Amino acid sequence: MDSMKTIKGTEDAWDKGPLGTEEQFTQKAHAEAESSLDASLGMQMISIRLPIELIADLKKIAIAHHIGYQPLMRDALTRFATAEFKRIATEAINQKANEVTQPQKTKHSPRHKEAA
Repeated sequence: MDSMKTIKGTEDAWDKGPLGTEEQFTQKAHAEAESSLDASLGMQMISIRLPIELIADLKKIAIAHHIGYQPLMRDALTRFATAEFKRIATEAINQKANEVTQPQKTKHSPRHKEAA
């Protein structure tokens, strides 16, 4: 039998924050650990400047969705990129279809010049 005692309600306590959220219980991960985690998740840290009001709005939206604002921003950017790729592909397909159905008119020079 396991001799370790568990704290009653630990899972809920972790989710709601009373366990381990104090600064005294935190430490910065080693650079290798951060790099390994980023690589395994396919993530890359970037720095971006955004308007203060936009960040405030994103934080409010994130609260409404019960997520952090950074995951919300990742989701929003992913949705934008996906939609943009679809739009670009659709435009390219439509342009190609128009080229096939409406060939460009070529200028023909007269074969014979009229006598003056």
